[in-house]
Amino acid sequence: MIRVGINGYGTIGRRVADAVMLQKDMTLVGATKVRPDYRASIAGQKGIALYVPNQQAAAAFDKAKMAYRGDLSSLLSEVDVVVDATPELGTEYKPIFQKHGKKAIFQGGEEHSLTGFSFVAQVNYAAARGKQTLRVVSCNTTALCRVLHTLDSNFTVSRARAVLVRRAADPDEISKGPIDAIVPDPVTLPSHHGPDVESVMTGLRITTMAVKVPVTHMHLHSVIASVDGSPTKNDVITALERSPRVMLVDGKAGFKSTAQVMDWAREVGRPRGDVFESVVWRDSVTVVDGEVYLFLAVHQEAIVTPENIDAIRAIATDVSDEVSMRATDESLGITHPSLS
Repeated sequence: MIRVGINGYGTIGRRVADAVMLQKDMTLVGATKVRPDYRASIAGQKGIALYVPNQQAAAAFDKAKMAYRGDLSSLLSEVDVVVDATPELGTEYKPIFQKHGKKAIFQGGEEHSLTGFSFVAQVNYAAARGKQTLRVVSCNTTALCRVLHTLDSNFTVSRARAVLVRRAADPDEISKGPIDAIVPDPVTLPSHHGPDVESVMTGLRITTMAVKVPVTHMHLHSVIASVDGSPTKNDVITALERSPRVMLVDGKAGFKSTAQVMDWAREVGRPRGDVFESVVWRDSVTVVDGEVYLFLAVHQEAIVTPENIDAIRAIATDVSDEVSMRATDESLGITHPSLS
């Protein structure tokens, strides 16, 4: 059993914690929490042991008369792997993890340079074997890598471009939204997403740009990929249908927007209404003069959950990518559906 600790029990941390508890080869030792709020209470109800990252958090828990098992050092003494899900505090925590000799997984808000290795399971799982640290890339980078890797593996991508329409904030981030504007993010082009994809898919050339809009659920990408050969629309669709963690939907089946994708997840009983897959509209797939066009939707809160689970196995075991991804997907209810 791989003993796992979660540092930070927020949007990503609580999802990874739940996913770890579903794995047959992992045990969740506990998670750190800064505030003794309702999320801490729910974690306790789930049987998750809570730890505090610092004295300030300990004082807050003591004042609220909420129990915790120990501090971060105590948690690290009991784990094999720690998943850092704090908001871009990796440079602060990495030396602490190193001091305790623990393998560590960081998130996409960190810079690639923090670990020197950026991870997407279907792209470079095997290369992560034996790493002491790695970074699971951001939601947008994960989604783009899954789709572009599929196209590159089947047809060879010579050049890619993507325009990202981004949610302005997560649903509970009231300090960031709502906004009443369309915001170039950033104004100076290109955006950082392209280099982030290239940190995983070395050798790929991609340029990206992005805007923020007044929504809280999901991003939407317009993707253009120049490919070698002469694939047809059906060739591309077939490749995407066979790709792990890519879900095709159809407008004619009622998927008119990201709202229907989220509604689908709720209706089929996904915890929190999570969509772990990269969602591609089959109707949008078009091939013109060697260029593939498509729309891609990304549930920013959930998509990196399976990547974190696979990353744990990649750095802590000799389990293959195929075995790991299958186990992860079965536990999370990912069946690669093609919804039409």
